[in-house]
Amino acid sequence: MTRFRTIATLFTFAATAITLQTSPGLAFSPEAQQMCSDDAMRLCSREIPDIPRITACMVRHKSQVSPGCRAVMDREAAAAAAARKREAAAQ
Repeated sequence: MTRFRTIATLFTFAATAITLQTSPGLAFSPEAQQMCSDDAMRLCSREIPDIPRITACMVRHKSQVSPGCRAVMDREAAAAAAARKREAAAQ
């Protein structure tokens, strides 16, 4: 079960890394881990353990992820975009 949990965590990280790649200070949420693990395993299992390839795979298959995972991905992408705007305005 530990191996399964490790793989699920890698998939989750990849799914949420889409929104985090430009905002390194953010961490993936437990909600994203819960909502996207199954989708990442279903869609991108052959990409293990290469995190950049898993991330690219999830981006390519975003239209195929579950509504819950897509909602989390969209919400985290919006939060990252807002943080970038605040950062740019502060400069």
